[in-house]
Amino acid sequence: MRSRLRALSLLLAPLLFASACGGGGSSSDARPAGPPQRGGEMTVLEDVSFAGGWPTGLDPATNTTGGANIPQMSAIYGGLFLLRAQDDGTGAEVVPNQAEGYELLNGGNDVRITLRDGIRFSDGTPLDAEAVAFNLRRAVTSPCTCRPTWPLAQNGVTVENPRTVVLHFTRPYAAAINSFPASNANWMASPTALQNLGAEQFRIKPVGAGPFVVESNKLSSELVLTRNPGYFKQGLPYLDRLTFKSIGGDQPAYQALLSGQAQAYEGLNTTPLLEQAQNDDRLVVTVQPPTSPYVVQLNTKTAPFNDQRAREAIYRATDFKAISQGLFRGEYPVSQTFTGVGGLFHHETVDGYPAYDPARARQLVNELGGLNVELGTLGNYVAEQVMTALQTQWQQAGINVKVTKYELSTLVQQFQSGRWQSMLQTAGAWDPASGVGVTFRFGSNSPFSGVNDPQLDGLLNAAAASIDPAQRDDLYRQASKHISDNAYAPFGLAFAAANLATTDVHGPGLTTKIPPIVVNSGIIWDEVWRAKQ
Repeated sequence: MRSRLRALSLLLAPLLFASACGGGGSSSDARPAGPPQRGGEMTVLEDVSFAGGWPTGLDPATNTTGGANIPQMSAIYGGLFLLRAQDDGTGAEVVPNQAEGYELLNGGNDVRITLRDGIRFSDGTPLDAEAVAFNLRRAVTSPCTCRPTWPLAQNGVTVENPRTVVLHFTRPYAAAINSFPASNANWMASPTALQNLGAEQFRIKPVGAGPFVVESNKLSSELVLTRNPGYFKQGLPYLDRLTFKSIGGDQPAYQALLSGQAQAYEGLNTTPLLEQAQNDDRLVVTVQPPTSPYVVQLNTKTAPFNDQRAREAIYRATDFKAISQGLFRGEYPVSQTFTGVGGLFHHETVDGYPAYDPARARQLVNELGGLNVELGTLGNYVAEQVMTALQTQWQQAGINVKVTKYELSTLVQQFQSGRWQSMLQTAGAWDPASGVGVTFRFGSNSPFSGVNDPQLDGLLNAAAASIDPAQRDDLYRQASKHISDNAYAPFGLAFAAANLATTDVHGPGLTTKIPPIVVNSGIIWDEVWRAKQ
């Protein structure tokens, strides 16, 4: 039996959002004066340690850091689907964009996607079902951390007609559509341009069907885009030119905005700067609803964390509530599970979660004859502050700690090597089955997981398969408790980055709230505009 389902009806669940601090220019609810204006240029800054680094280029199938580069990829390729929300972040749902609609078939074992008629890549070739199928087959075999984790059957992508593609799964997978905005399967590259240019040139100057086309691209430095004159949405994009520039962190980005060198910055996480910006009437500050709590991933496949006593010692030695209050004035809520308050199926606590108990931690360390731990993380302000606090707490419990900071590319390599002990990472997504969600961090087959547990895999697979929101919620509750009972990884504060923009800038996900699909929110670039001065 066939049933047409929208993403909201498929995955409806209450969304609760953290409120941003008030003051000065902090309100993202201020309405722009007059209708959107067409024309103008805009420069967006991205931190080189995350979204500002694209060392392998911008081909969806070969960009190994694509999950961080959603801003650039979305501007070039648009996307089959988008995550939209009300301006305050409520009512979030995945909606068709280059796709016209979709159907779940065969009890969720198949998904039929219908494309909008007449869309063309910026080289003039059609974005049709053959082109989409070509891209989907490349996406699922790519080296990108953002490739979809679908249970795709052999020959699982077929073309039904020029506007229809069908995905075939080995088991029901109702979360498929919600996974698109957070994966490279969402970004359609021109097969003709790829063939004509060759892979090396295409990664530098890719061709998509999004709102902008690539004028120039200096890897991990500067990407200059101009309006796509053949864009399928009439009157869009609003901007004539959009430039992404890498910058070395929050402080220089903040100063660049104030000096007029740029008009927006994604991903501010330095708390003192956030408070300063919220009291500066030259800027609009939008703190996004958190979906990704920090987690201390423990590699249970190797010593010392193949021993549950060592894992429990980390739980008992960790006090995330004290870290949240002491370092961040309680701005980031603490979670005991893999979702944040801005995402689907969130519950703040888990029954039986191993509570902070330093005496018990010391007892476990003594039983083990000592505990030496290597803790790594991606370098940014919040992560570094949390890592230092964890090091102090663990040492007080008798745990010897060595800390290491990684760039994104080397962090990926470290995970894939399997030679790691513990990592402070974010774990979560708007939908737990997509993006950097629970399976990404805890699935047995994920290279970014330290867990190999068929029972947990079964719970997560069943949750992703279900079209019943209540059943999904219950299964994720069970998975949360299973992670807790086995002391697989303590969860912490649910961090959400902030976007800064000058007061003449407006746009969904930039000056309004959209729950982050990975870490940063999914800005809808074709609707971003600047008021004329």
